Amino acid sequence: MCGIVGYVGPRQAQDVVLDGLRRLEYRGYDSAGIAVVADSALAVTKKAGKLANLEKAIADSPLPPSTTGVGHTRWATHGAPNDVNAHPHIAILSGRSTGRVALVHNGIIENFAELRTRLEADDHTLVSETDTEVAAQLLELQLESGFDLTIAMQRVCQQLEGAFTLVAVDAHDPARVVAARRNSPLVVGLGDGENFLGSDVAAFIDYTREALELGQDQVVTITRDGVEVTDFRGIPQEGRRYHVDWDLSAAEKEGHDWFMRKEIFEQPRAVADSLLGRRTSSGLLQLDEMRLSDQELRDIDKIIIIAAGTSFYAGMVAKYAIEHWTRVPVEVELSSEFRYRDPILDYSTLVVAISQSGETADTLQAIRHARTQRSKVLAICNTNGSTIPRESDAVIYTHAGPEIGVASTKGFLTQLVACYLLALYLAQVKGTRFGDEISQVVGQLEAIPGHIDTVLDAADAVYELARSHADTRSVLFVGRHAGYPVALEGALKLKEIAYLHAEGFAAGELKHGPIALVEPGIPVFCVVPPRGRDQLHDKMLSGIQEVRARGAVTICLAEEGDERIVPYADHLIRLPSVPVLLQPLVAVVPLQLFACELASALGHDVDQPRNLAKSVTVE
Repeated sequence: MCGIVGYVGPRQAQDVVLDGLRRLEYRGYDSAGIAVVADSALAVTKKAGKLANLEKAIADSPLPPSTTGVGHTRWATHGAPNDVNAHPHIAILSGRSTGRVALVHNGIIENFAELRTRLEADDHTLVSETDTEVAAQLLELQLESGFDLTIAMQRVCQQLEGAFTLVAVDAHDPARVVAARRNSPLVVGLGDGENFLGSDVAAFIDYTREALELGQDQVVTITRDGVEVTDFRGIPQEGRRYHVDWDLSAAEKEGHDWFMRKEIFEQPRAVADSLLGRRTSSGLLQLDEMRLSDQELRDIDKIIIIAAGTSFYAGMVAKYAIEHWTRVPVEVELSSEFRYRDPILDYSTLVVAISQSGETADTLQAIRHARTQRSKVLAICNTNGSTIPRESDAVIYTHAGPEIGVASTKGFLTQLVACYLLALYLAQVKGTRFGDEISQVVGQLEAIPGHIDTVLDAADAVYELARSHADTRSVLFVGRHAGYPVALEGALKLKEIAYLHAEGFAAGELKHGPIALVEPGIPVFCVVPPRGRDQLHDKMLSGIQEVRARGAVTICLAEEGDERIVPYADHLIRLPSVPVLLQPLVAVVPLQLFACELASALGHDVDQPRNLAKSVTVE
C-alpha cells in the first residue's frame, strides 16, 4: 500500500521527495518520513499521522541541504502507526551510535520473525515493531562487510520472503539510491542529470514523463547519470521505457473540494477515452494488447473473473454481459478466496483479472496460480507497466487517468467499459453476435459520456438529498439483474467514506431475510430496471412497495419516461434511457455523488478515509 519516493540529482532532495509524497499520500497516511544524505551522515525526520505532521516537523527543524533522499508515506501493517514505526528505518548495529543506511519499504516480509530472532540472538537491538527494520539491519550488516549498496541490496533480497519494495540510501555513498521489488509496485523516472523512484509515476510527474518499468525480483540503482538494473543475483537486466501520457494537471483538484468529486465529474471524459481506438477502419473491434489468438479465444469454454472490492462488482456486471453476448459460462470470484478453494482450471479456461492498480496482491497471486494450471489470463487495468498486465497473456487498459481518491469512481466506470468491450470482442471472435449487433452496442457505449453528463447536470438535487440524510445511520440499496452490482457498489461507497452501515441486496432476496432490517424512516435506494425488461421492472416495483409498506423512505433511480414508478418513490432520481446491461454506467453516478456529499456533510476526509489505502499490495 505505502507510497515511496527516491531521488538523486541537482535539486534539493527534500523538495522533490515531499512533492512526491503529497501525490502518493493516497497510498497510506498513517505516518510519513524522509531521509537525506548530507556530509556523510543521514538526516531523518518522521512523524505519525498525515503528511502535514511531517511538513510541520521539518519546518520546525529544517533538514540540511542534500541532493539525495528517500521518503515514505505509510499504511500500517506490522506495528502501530506511531513515530517509532514510521519509515525510514535506520539500522544501528551493536556498539554504534549512528547508522549508515536509511530504508523505506512497501509490502510484507513474511519471514521477518525468523530473521528478527536471528538478529537478536547476535545482540542486535531492534527498536520498532516493523518487519522493515529487519531488512534495514540486514542491509547495514552487508555494508559493514564491505559490499556496496547495490550488492548489499541483492544479497539481502535473497534472504527475504514475501512481497516488498525496498528503497535505501547509504550515508557513505551519497551518489546513489538503490531499490528492489518483488510483487510490489516500483517505477523509475528518467530525468536529465537526475533520476527518480516512485510507487507510481505521480511521484515524479512534475519533473519527467519518461519512465522505466521494472520486472519481478529486480534491483535498480539510480545515480544522476544513469540507471542500472539487475536481478537479485546481480545479473544485468533490461527495463522497458515508456512515456506517461498524462500531466500534472490530471492529479490536481481543479477547483473541487475533493479529488473524489473531481474524478466523478471526469467520468464522461474517462469513459470516452476508454472507447477511443477500439474499432478498425472496417468497423471490427480491436483491443490494446490482445496477445491471444482468435483460435485460443474460440477454444475458451469457461471464464472466471477475479477481482476485489469495487472491481469485483464490475466483474459481476461483466458476467451478465459476457454470458448474454457469448453464451460462455462465467464465474466471478473474490481474488482473496480464489486459489484457496482449489478451483478447476485448464487450458480452455480464461481468467480475467480486474485491478485498477495492477498491483493488487491477492489478484496477482491468483493469476499466478491460474498460469500454473495452463489457463489463459487477461488483465483489465488502469496502470501501464504494472505487474498484473505484465504477467498476463492479454491486457485491456482502461485509460481512466490517475485516480487519487481512495474510493474508486471513474476507475469503476472505465472497468465496466473494458468488461463490455471484452464481452463484445469475444462475441465477435466466436461469432455469437452479428457484426451489426456488435456495432449497435458499441454505438450505445459511445453515447454514454453524454448520458453521464446529463446525470451530472442534476448533481445539486442529489447533494441536497444527501445533506437531508446527514443524521441517517443506516442505508439499504436494492437492485435486480445488472442493478444488483450497482446496489452493492452504492453501499460500498457509503461504507468507505461516510462510515455508515450500508448494505446492498438483490431485490428478490428481500423476503428471504434482509427485509427485517427495514424500519420506519430508513432510506432504501432502489435501482429500477429500464422498462424494456417488463418482467424485471414489475418485480422491482413489487419489492419497492414491500419496503415502502414497512416505513422505508424509497429513493428510486429510474429512467426518463417511467411514470409507473412515480407513486412508489419518495424521492426520484431520473436516469437517461439506456439498455439494461449498460444501465450501471449511469445508475452508479448518483450513488457516488450522494456518498461524496454525505461524507462531506459529516465532516469526513473524503479522499483519505480511515483505515483504507488506494492500492492493496499485501495479502
